[in-house]
Formats: sequence, C-alpha cells, structure tokens
Amino acid sequence: MIRKCLFPVAGYGTRFLPATKSMPKEMLPIVNKPLVQYGVEEAVAAGLENVTFVTGRGKRAIADHFDISYELEHQISGTSKEQYLVGIRNLINNVNFSYTRQNNMLGLGHAILTGEPLIGDEAFGVVLADDLCIAEDDGVMGQMVKLYNQFRCSIVAIEEVPTDEVHKYGVIAGEKMMDDLYKVTDMVEKPEAKDAPSNLAIIGRYILTPDIFDKIRNTPEGRNGEVQITDAILQQAKEGRVLAYKFKGRRFDCGSVDGFVEATNYCYENIYKAGN
Repeated sequence: MIRKCLFPVAGYGTRFLPATKSMPKEMLPIVNKPLVQYGVEEAVAAGLENVTFVTGRGKRAIADHFDISYELEHQISGTSKEQYLVGIRNLINNVNFSYTRQNNMLGLGHAILTGEPLIGDEAFGVVLADDLCIAEDDGVMGQMVKLYNQFRCSIVAIEEVPTDEVHKYGVIAGEKMMDDLYKVTDMVEKPEAKDAPSNLAIIGRYILTPDIFDKIRNTPEGRNGEVQITDAILQQAKEGRVLAYKFKGRRFDCGSVDGFVEATNYCYENIYKAGN
C-alpha cells in the first residue's frame, strides 16, 4: 500500500508578487481555504496519511497552518466560528506531517530527492499544490492509487492541452493500453510545439516507485542547474514501465493568476456556496 505523499513547496511563487514576498504561494486562499490544504485533503482521501513537505526559506506558515493555534482556538471556543476549523482539525488529528528543507531551488527532481530520507524505500505520491484538481468521485490521487495497486509502477497524471501551450509542460508519447491509460515511450520537458511528441501534458500528480531516487541522482543537471524529474521518470520508462493516466476531473493551474481566479470562482459557486 502507498502510505506517503510528498509536497514540494519550496518555490518562490514569483508570478504572484508582491503577495508572495512574505507569504507562501501555497497558502493563497481559494475562497476560504489555502491552496495546499486542498492538496492534502486529496492525498488523505486516497489513503496517504503520511504527508511530507519539502519546504524552503519563508515557508513557516505552512507548518503553522497544519498545527494547533491555541490562542485562536481558545478565543472562538464555544462560538459558531468553530465550525470553520472542523476540516483542518481533522487533518491535524489524523495525518502525520513531516518537514525537510530544500536549501537550493534546483528543480522538481532535486526537491523530490531532498525528501528521500522521509520517504524511504517505498512507493509514494507527489502532489504539486499549484495544480488544484476537482473530481466528482475519487480525487485524482485516489484514481492513481487504484491504478498503482493494479500495475505496481510509476504513474504520471496527464491531460490534453492546446498545442500552443505544450511548451509549459512535460509532454509524453505513449502506447495506448486502454481508455485514458498509456504506456510511456518518451517524455520531453517543455518542448516547442514543433518538437512535442503529443499534446498530452503531465500535471502535478505522480506516483513514483522508490528507484526514482537513484534515477534522480544519476540524472545530469539541465538548464539553470536544475534536475528535471521528467528525465528521471523517462529512465524508469526505458528500463521498466511507466504509465500515463488521463485523469477524471477538472484541473486548475493555480500557478498562474488566470487559473487562480478561475479556480476561486469555480470553488465559490460549486463548493463554498453549496456548503453554506
């Protein structure tokens, strides 16, 4: 069984400056809940109740959020405002949180490798909180865990994107195994449209087998000294098997201002108002 989920949260969030100058981008609220909490809830719903954050400088607010606030909770004790803390209290009481720091921002591959001491020798999920995924039934990570239990290999989540946007993503080529499931034959990080093997883009949900750590260690640094996780996963695909899954649900790119606003409007109309 997969028990652990890694959240790389060390990035600077420069597209949201000046808001992110002193506030982690993962703590930006989608209506009344921080972006990162949506991701943690998705992981926990999939059975991944050991959550590891790979943090960086200026990210203490994330750890504080997933902890008790004695003064605040004392002040609202016995009032109607307590209801607003039910969700986060459930996470605090039922999830094991651990933290490590990425001292240098050297790419997603490096961030995942930084979490190795807290993950150990077992398969694990990876959630990029920038990608907010909403599904009617099982969350995206829950869908992927079911696939992992069947195929026992690394899995990446994909979606079709417009051809003029493939340069923003890692893109896969693959052999179709069944509806929405591909065996990966190639992966290219942020290709130009003319060089892209498809329009199937990798989004911020992964399940990785523990051999990925050695693959990352043996992956040469790329542009700006960064270690690309796509290069390491491609090596897994060449030596064994990696699957790409076209998930069921809707994804919002909350790393962009447009996607963030779109997600806020959607969650307000379809989640917040429905619960109030």
